[in-house]
Amino acid sequence: MDNMNLNSSSGRFRKWFKRKHKNNHNKHKQPDPYYDLDVLSDEDDFTEDVYISSFEMDPCTSTNELRIFVGTWNVAGRSPVGSLAVDLHEWLKPQDAADIYVLGFQEIIPLKTRTVIGAEDPTEATNWNLLIGKTLDEKFGGPWLTPVLNPISSEDYQYVKVPDSERRASFSSITDSRWMRARSRTQRHQQLFPCGSKYKLMASKKMVGVFISVWMKKELLEKYYVSNGKVSSVACGIMGLLGNKGSVSVSMSIEGTRFCFIAAHLASGEKNGDEGRRNRQVSEIFKRTSFPRSANDDDNPHPLTILGHDQIFWFGDLNYRLDLEDNLARYLIKKQDWKALQEFDQLRKEQEDGGVFEGWREGNINFAPTYKYSSSNCNRYSGGLPNRSGEKQRTPAWCDRILWYGKGVKLLSYFRSESKFSDHRPVSALFSTRIEVTKSSNSSFLDNETFPNFMPPEQGPSGNKEEGKSTLLSLIVKDTEASSTHMQKL
Repeated sequence: MDNMNLNSSSGRFRKWFKRKHKNNHNKHKQPDPYYDLDVLSDEDDFTEDVYISSFEMDPCTSTNELRIFVGTWNVAGRSPVGSLAVDLHEWLKPQDAADIYVLGFQEIIPLKTRTVIGAEDPTEATNWNLLIGKTLDEKFGGPWLTPVLNPISSEDYQYVKVPDSERRASFSSITDSRWMRARSRTQRHQQLFPCGSKYKLMASKKMVGVFISVWMKKELLEKYYVSNGKVSSVACGIMGLLGNKGSVSVSMSIEGTRFCFIAAHLASGEKNGDEGRRNRQVSEIFKRTSFPRSANDDDNPHPLTILGHDQIFWFGDLNYRLDLEDNLARYLIKKQDWKALQEFDQLRKEQEDGGVFEGWREGNINFAPTYKYSSSNCNRYSGGLPNRSGEKQRTPAWCDRILWYGKGVKLLSYFRSESKFSDHRPVSALFSTRIEVTKSSNSSFLDNETFPNFMPPEQGPSGNKEEGKSTLLSLIVKDTEASSTHMQKL
């Protein structure tokens, strides 16, 4: 490959090659992916530190710091079984104890016709949540059981609003007529999430194969006021209606800072026009994601759209590819010249003026492309060997990405893990974020009977099914999605 004829290469590659410093490839040394990653560069505007400390505050507020772990993983339709617990431990690094874990998954079920157009089945989401919870709490030794067959229904609960004179926290009360039945179901919930666990599942949402799971240290729920939790899903796959592609989002406030987390799976493909389909889906997600007010909200205003939040994290299998011939991409991968390879990355272009992610940030990518590996248990990219029957030719690319937008966010690390569970490698970022805290307020607390209040959005042009009642932890709530509703109407 070193003797390749550059005259036959693309014009962009020749321009890059002429600018290349002679011995640059000798400088690439594999860093510690979690601690030693240099995520800031004086040469790259898109990786500058945007840790803005100048919150506009009145004298009654202060800022505190939280560490947020954001991860994304396309698991290729495989169930969380077998030795995956070891891979999950390596990915989440619970020994480093982030305050909040926000995990996005794609293809937690195979994207077949039956699963895309059929009714939602919460089984796989439940299994993933159980494994995540067990991994995060492994040092605390709670009794972890299999998922309950009859999950708690939101109809068993009504949410009560605390008077303004008191410190507000979401909690549930049970009507007298259903008290005994709800109590038994609550006991099963406590078996699944024992009181000795360190993290609490704050929100979980599944749309076909796209899945988001948000966990927070329980001690933070005693220290900070967490409110106005909402979820939203946007289906923009087949016919622009089905959930094989799209997003699931969580909106929540911690004290005076409003967070939004968007887990997405965008259109695949590396042909001409595929990039445009991804961009249109991003625009649709921005336009159709909504977090409308409900009767259960507190008096504090909350944003109705993605961009109304203070700190926003967008992550997932975004499927953006490299505008580069396959042999040239593999040449740069072999040299581990990630900076040169990024010059051909489609998502970087979308972060520039006029792009769909204009103004959004991403860390320096100092790791190999995460897609597509030949198969599970393999470290070879697909299509690398000639005449290999039945294997798809795919140019490797950084399909799995994490972006952020807003003030008060500092990227600490950006890395990929090496699990061979699927044809994608999981990608993660660790952030330090600042939140506004009202000095005069008392700490809120949640006991073992407490459940967060998450309201899905009303049905809009996205085709999402209206779910008018409050939901409990989505782990233990049967979730019905847009795809089945549309198919019933056809």
